[in-house]
Amino acid sequence: MTATTPAGTQPRRGRLRLDGVRKVLGGKEVVSAVDLETEPGEFLTLLGPSGCGKTTTLNMIAGHLTADGGLIEVDGRDITAIPPHRRSMGMVFQSYALFPHMTVADNVAFGLRMRKAGAAERRRRVADVLETVGLDGMAGRHPRQLSGGQQQRAALARALVIQPDLLLLDEPFSNLDAQLRVRLRDEVAALQRRIGTTAILVTHDQEEALAVSDRIAVMAGGVIHQLGRPQEVYLRPATDFVAQFIGEVNALDGVATGGGSCEVAGQRVRATPVGDPPAEGARARVYVRPEVVRVGAGTDTEGEGLRGTVRQTRFLGSRIRCVVATSAGEVTAALPYDARVPREGEEVTCSWRPSDASLAARG
Repeated sequence: MTATTPAGTQPRRGRLRLDGVRKVLGGKEVVSAVDLETEPGEFLTLLGPSGCGKTTTLNMIAGHLTADGGLIEVDGRDITAIPPHRRSMGMVFQSYALFPHMTVADNVAFGLRMRKAGAAERRRRVADVLETVGLDGMAGRHPRQLSGGQQQRAALARALVIQPDLLLLDEPFSNLDAQLRVRLRDEVAALQRRIGTTAILVTHDQEEALAVSDRIAVMAGGVIHQLGRPQEVYLRPATDFVAQFIGEVNALDGVATGGGSCEVAGQRVRATPVGDPPAEGARARVYVRPEVVRVGAGTDTEGEGLRGTVRQTRFLGSRIRCVVATSAGEVTAALPYDARVPREGEEVTCSWRPSDASLAARG
């Protein structure tokens, strides 16, 4: 992904680079030598379970925590030791952190006051950003007079009004009910793409990360296990943790036979290697998502795929869940709702396109 700048225009801001960033808390290294780089205007998500280091990483980017090692740069400028108020970053917190005694307009203008902006400029920029986030007409209200979604928009407006180089989002949708959460995450993603501000989102919600991100950094144990586009991370997980953490997956153990092939329980299957292909004869693992598994009657004509017996089928509305007992273990397929439903006990073959499955070395 390479950013280009038309002749005669200013280069876009918001290129973040982390080089070997680490943090120790309570005698334990909670972030370990993280390397990361974004492009201007990118929407990047730090995804992982509680305690994986994603929020600590975000707080080091923001300057609320000091890195114990490594380098943090924005647009080539070393900001590792610079205090938060000089970093040109807007942050939306999980709790929104609005001042209850201030009106919406005063909350939004707070950062501009700290930057000594004049009254006329404050009024203009506050009015503009409130219109942008859909809160025009609510400038005089107090936070207690707003719904949860409106408070989230006010917090977003406060972060955007300073025209930050980076927009940092710390689980901003987690306090909302499910339907509102989906609607607002999509609105925020659309707004971010429209204004072009680089955004870094922290979340543990896999669906949220897949829905809004240009790229996802999956974290666990203070390190990034995989960094890639949503499709790559989902369909071609690089580690066992990524495969098991995001969605449901079939993990099939076997022996690499060269290239993108693997022998699983005496049957040849194909997948796309993640990184360097496992050496021939090495222990390997194939990861394949249920929705890309095809279930056909009888034996595959090319002699590939996993043969087995249908153990269970369940109608789930938009999908049919089909579990096939094979010599490599159970394989789950999510078939289209209008697909032919195999009978329980029927002999079938499970197969998939090699591009839809990943092959990795197994320790």
